[in-house]
Amino acid sequence: MNKISFTKMHGCGNDYIYVDAKHHDIPDPSAAAVAWSDRHKGIGSDGLVLIGASPVPEADFSMRIFNADGSEAMMCGNASRCIGKYLFERGLTSKTEIRLLTLSGVKTLCLKVDDGMVKSVTVDMGKPILEDDTLFIPNPELSEGTFVSMGNPHYVIFTDDVDQVEHRGRILEHLPAFPQRCNIEFARVETVNNGVRLEEGRAGEMAVIRTRVWERGSGITQACGTGACATAVAAALIGNAGRHSQIVMDGGTLEIEWRESDNHVYMTGPATFVFDGEIEI
Repeated sequence: MNKISFTKMHGCGNDYIYVDAKHHDIPDPSAAAVAWSDRHKGIGSDGLVLIGASPVPEADFSMRIFNADGSEAMMCGNASRCIGKYLFERGLTSKTEIRLLTLSGVKTLCLKVDDGMVKSVTVDMGKPILEDDTLFIPNPELSEGTFVSMGNPHYVIFTDDVDQVEHRGRILEHLPAFPQRCNIEFARVETVNNGVRLEEGRAGEMAVIRTRVWERGSGITQACGTGACATAVAAALIGNAGRHSQIVMDGGTLEIEWRESDNHVYMTGPATFVFDGEIEI
């Protein structure tokens, strides 16, 4: 048996098991993700994240993400923020701007550091993709929501009943319209920064949007970084908000800005260490 050192972290309650892949080889990360993510018989998490060296000069580090069901994810905003905190506070880099290679491209992490501690991380999530026939096949019967890809597919439905996620999330994830399955968000616009309910999107005001998330491969999670980004973009597209939103999820709040200057989506939020440990494989 080999002992693997790991760190559990969460971003707004979206918790993953982090392993430094430069020091630990995990022959079957999909199987490990399933076993270790079990909240009764394992460590308990939404999945497994491997932090590695980058094979390309355009990035400083790489990450691979495996969901609780063993499927490999393309990108995770909460995990990328946690990696930024992990790398800096564990002394693996002194950079406060880190380029991270993911399956959906290189993402730039900007760390806000105070007295040697990472207080928040802003991730350049890149440009949203609104049409992708490999991820979404338009269907006239599927018209209640908005498709947005943030390197992974999301379908955002605005409704007064965000708790629909509990009985509709799994069904929508597996619809034929989503060839690679889909992340599902149910969202409700709450207020703007002056405390008045937002009836129509008004540029320059920060909307507060209550969101619940069904992540493909993991089910209901406390938060989803790419899901928060997709929700903010969808709200702006249909006129429910401007380009700056606070996305309030079960586990916490993320600030999302969809900048007109470069069409990129920027996500800002916290990252938290939970505990370190060892597990045998």
